[in-house]
Amino acid sequence: MTTQIAVLPGDGIGPEITEQAERVLNSLGLDLSLVHANVGGAAYDSHGHPLPPETLELAKSSAAVLFGAVGDWKYDNLVRELRPEQAILGLRKALGLFANLRPAILYPQLANASTLKPEIVSGLDILILRELTGDIYFGQPRGVRVLEDGPFAGQKQGFDTMHYAESEVRRIAHVAFQAAQKRNKKLCSVDKANVLETSQFWRDIMIDVASEYPDVTLSHMYVDNAAMQLVRAPKEFDVIVTGNLFGDILSDEAAMLTGSIGMLPSASLNASNQGLYEPSHGSAPDIAGQNKANPLAMILSAAMLLRYSLNHDAHATRVENAVRTVLEQGLRTADIYEEGTQLVGTSEMGDAVLKALN
Repeated sequence: MTTQIAVLPGDGIGPEITEQAERVLNSLGLDLSLVHANVGGAAYDSHGHPLPPETLELAKSSAAVLFGAVGDWKYDNLVRELRPEQAILGLRKALGLFANLRPAILYPQLANASTLKPEIVSGLDILILRELTGDIYFGQPRGVRVLEDGPFAGQKQGFDTMHYAESEVRRIAHVAFQAAQKRNKKLCSVDKANVLETSQFWRDIMIDVASEYPDVTLSHMYVDNAAMQLVRAPKEFDVIVTGNLFGDILSDEAAMLTGSIGMLPSASLNASNQGLYEPSHGSAPDIAGQNKANPLAMILSAAMLLRYSLNHDAHATRVENAVRTVLEQGLRTADIYEEGTQLVGTSEMGDAVLKALN
C-alpha cells in the first residue's frame, strides 16, 4: 500500500535541502508517494497566503509532512497573518501537533565544532520535548490596550496570556515519560514554578503522571537554572520536557552545544503519530541557491519521519548510520568545516549520503 508524504519545501534553502532528503527516501525501496505543495513565502507569491487550503488539505491527508523552511526578509513588511512563519503555526494547529521532539546530539567527528570545551560536550545526547499548542503563544486574551487606571493610566499596554489545560500537560507528560523509558530513564521537567501559577500547575501534573512510570526518575528545574546547566554540564540531562515558550528557547540553546544547528532534526507529532518533520535551522535566504546549505539536518528529519510516523525503525537507523559515515569520511559543508576536512556543497553531501546508504 502506497504511503503519501506531503513535501513542503518552502523558502530560502528549503528546496535545496528538501531535494536531498527526498533522494534519500526514494532510495530506500519503500512504496512512498511524495506529493509537493507550496508553503510560506513561496505560497504567498503563488496563492496570496502562506498556507493555502490545498496545501493544508494535502498535509491533513498525508501520513507525514516533510517541511523545508519558511521565511525571507522581503516578507517582513507583510501583516502578521500573511507572513511565511504563520504557515508552520497553522499546520501545528490544524494537525494537532502538540509534541515537538528535538534531539541534540554531538557527533564525535564534530566535537571541535562546539563553542564549549570538548570535555564538556563530548558524547552529548539530549532529547528535548516541547509542548507546541498551548502556553503564551496561543493564549487568549492578547493584544494592545489603553489602561484606564493605575500608575500607567492613559498609556498603551501590550499583553499576552499564559495558560495550560490539564489534558494538554498530561498528554505531553506521557510522551516525555515514554521517551525516557526508551533512553536512560531520566526525565527533567523544566518550569518556573517559583513565580508562575501556570508552572506550578504544570509541575503538579508532572508529579501525578510520574506515578504511572515508576521506572523513570523525574526531576524538576527552574528554566533559568536549566539554561545555565545546559552550558555548564549538559551531559547531566537525558530527556527534558517543558512548555512552549521555555522549549522554544532551550531547544535552540541545546542546538548550539553541538556546534551547528545545521545538524539537528526535529519532529512534531499528534496523538496519531502523524508528524511534521523539519530541520531545526531556518531558511537562510542569504545562501539560498548557492549549494552551500547543510542538508544533514533535513536528511536526519527524514529519518525521524521513518521512525515515528512510518514505523520503519530499521530504515531510519540506516539513514542515521549513513550520516555518521560521511562525517567519518571527513566531508563537511561550510557550517561544520574545519581545517583538515573536505569542504563539499549541498548536493555533494547528498551524493555522499546516498553512496553510504548503498
